[in-house]
Amino acid sequence: MTAAVARTLLIAAADVNVCGRFADALRQAGHRAVGVETLDMLYDALRRETPAVDLVLLDLTLGDVPDLITSVREHAGNLPILVFSGSVHGAGHVRTLAALGVIGYVNEHCDADHILPALAPHLFPDSFNRRASPRVELTVPVSYRAGDVVAPAVTLNIGPGGLAIRTMNPLEVSTAIRARFRLPGSTDEIEADSRVVWRDRRVGMGIQFERMGVRDQAAVDEYVEQRHAPASTAADQAGMA
Repeated sequence: MTAAVARTLLIAAADVNVCGRFADALRQAGHRAVGVETLDMLYDALRRETPAVDLVLLDLTLGDVPDLITSVREHAGNLPILVFSGSVHGAGHVRTLAALGVIGYVNEHCDADHILPALAPHLFPDSFNRRASPRVELTVPVSYRAGDVVAPAVTLNIGPGGLAIRTMNPLEVSTAIRARFRLPGSTDEIEADSRVVWRDRRVGMGIQFERMGVRDQAAVDEYVEQRHAPASTAADQAGMA
């Protein structure tokens, strides 16, 4: 498998420090960030960058609501828009934004380490839609390496694109790891360069496969296909996949 595709984000915030902090965090994670600080710069960027932009982060102080959102829609169509929560004033704003299709809010004051976890569900919606692809229960030992640390755990379920892992110490979202496990009945070890895409301290974490040998991917696909059934499993109902 090839590595996950980088995303392009347009960050529109009047505060240059907010723009810079979000852009730096996203670029360090391998994404492309376009930062703008004025309304004119925002429209110029939308004309220049659309349809390459995957997500817009918008500071409402750049214009008047709802005209600002309407204008962005005219330039960018149905691009998903997140609003910086500090620029929202009152419940009336929230109702108006919901009616205009704003998909959520992000705290512009969050620490740099928390920026990517906050945005991950919107950057990788398929990974966070845990019913988006077939998955089956799987309880086998798994080890994963993050940097120089190797930890053992047990799997919860598996799909063509990743694993759910039971652990009391889930890693932070976006952490790169290398996972190793064996499918039942096989003597061959599967290795996959992966990334953490969700975490829950009560349960564990989900990893998305980013790079895996062709033979290993075929083995995973075959295992899931043979055992997948339309009826939801207990793990599905618990939201593990």
